[in-house]
Amino acid sequence: MRLTVVGCSGSFPGADSPASCYLVQAPYDGRTYSLVLDLGNGALGALQRHIELRNVDAVALSHLHVDHCIDLTSFYVMRCFLPDGPLPRLPVVGPPGTAERIAQAYGRLDTTDLDKIFDFADWQVDRSAAYGPFRVSVARVAHPVETYAVRVEHEGRSLVYSADTGPSEALVGLARGADLLLCEASFLESAQGPADLHLTGRQAAEHGARAGVRRLMLTHIPPWHDKQQVLAEAMAARPALDGPIELALPGAAYDV
Repeated sequence: MRLTVVGCSGSFPGADSPASCYLVQAPYDGRTYSLVLDLGNGALGALQRHIELRNVDAVALSHLHVDHCIDLTSFYVMRCFLPDGPLPRLPVVGPPGTAERIAQAYGRLDTTDLDKIFDFADWQVDRSAAYGPFRVSVARVAHPVETYAVRVEHEGRSLVYSADTGPSEALVGLARGADLLLCEASFLESAQGPADLHLTGRQAAEHGARAGVRRLMLTHIPPWHDKQQVLAEAMAARPALDGPIELALPGAAYDV
């Protein structure tokens, strides 16, 4: 499968990147199936550099903070008001209350209009679900609002996206043996914030090492931090993590 980093800026869009959004694609039924993980502010515009929006097959939202979900409101406008008529309902999976959150953000009192465009479903931690060629499973992680890390599997390969989290054994369990851990690293060691909010680069590397992942990619670094410093702090965790450690780069694509 292929991962494209549409946006990886932490907490709000940066000068060179939208907020969180990742495109995961694989062959399916004679075409390419496209799953979008998170759709934070600024992401819908950048997503169009990589895919025609009509061709998105499903959206998965890790949680309902603005920098991870808010551009679903604009996606609603696009899918609803096309000159040739609305598109078919699109699967959207997220935490309970996703439909109500997006309706409120759009200025609606209820979800009636959105339900005509999106087919909302809640994450289920006790079982995986099929989205096209992908088997998708989740674990609830440590963040102030209900938040889920996401594991995507395809033909023996696996990608895990941490979403936003503080230190989390649930993340370690979900990421066990993954080919790629796309892990948030929002804090510096010298300026850690509140507990159960975010990870440092070192903590991300330690989570990856305990999970035995083959490759670690750091993401969700806020514009006020030096990305190279975050990377250096993660690299300092060696030899705990043997595999490659790198920064997620906006617009870059990676084979998993």
